Amino acid sequence: MSDQRVEDRIKELMVERLFLKIQPEDIGDDEPIMEAYGVDSVNLFELVAGLEEEYDITFEDTDFNLESFQTVASIAELVREKQKVEA
Repeated sequence: MSDQRVEDRIKELMVERLFLKIQPEDIGDDEPIMEAYGVDSVNLFELVAGLEEEYDITFEDTDFNLESFQTVASIAELVREKQKVEA
């Protein structure tokens, strides 16, 4: 697991938890996930639950903003920040 890029695991979680009918590798790091894949607030909470389980981190209310959840890259950046704080 430690060898896997955070971005790649986020893509896998998106496909698994949001039942997307695409392959994880088809998701671009910088694609706007809300527009490109129809991700809405309910989907984001499902994804956040998966990230919290996967990385043993906790998202606070203040973490939820559109910029942080715009792309796979921005979510990965937030996950890395949470890992540093909670380590």
